[in-house]
Amino acid sequence: MTASTRLVVLRGNSGSGKTTAARALRAAYGRRGLAVVGQDVVRRDILREHDRPDGVNIGLIDTITRYSLEHGHHVVLEGILAADRYAPMLAALERDHAGRAEFFYLDVPLEETLRRHATRPQCAEFGEELMREWYVERDLLPDTDERIIDQDSSLDDTVDLLMGALLA
Repeated sequence: MTASTRLVVLRGNSGSGKTTAARALRAAYGRRGLAVVGQDVVRRDILREHDRPDGVNIGLIDTITRYSLEHGHHVVLEGILAADRYAPMLAALERDHAGRAEFFYLDVPLEETLRRHATRPQCAEFGEELMREWYVERDLLPDTDERIIDQDSSLDDTVDLLMGALLA
């Protein structure tokens, strides 16, 4: 993995705004050279896999991220990426990446994630009951300097923070 590339990991509960922030960051970046690796795209769309320990998606996310970094792309990896399942893979990515790696956690309370979820297209696919079941309060990674982005951070402020990590 090249030293000139950046790895930005954006984690948080379902409905916290990760995908929205990653898409807005891509638009603000505005040029080639930024790969957005979405956990839901890999797990749900490509593999049609449930999120479980030792899921195939974990290795595929790792492979896509590494390949992109090795070929000169910055990477924004976004998803719930629950610490109990994804921490070893994320730690290995950070350890092996020659460039800068930054980790962010969208810390949004359950009630706000439920409100946000109600405005998303996938609200018809899964509802409040599953959102409550999936929610893990402050699911921070062990042994990682993960920066907290709280619910009061506007989309523009969040994108500015992430852009700063990309361009640092």
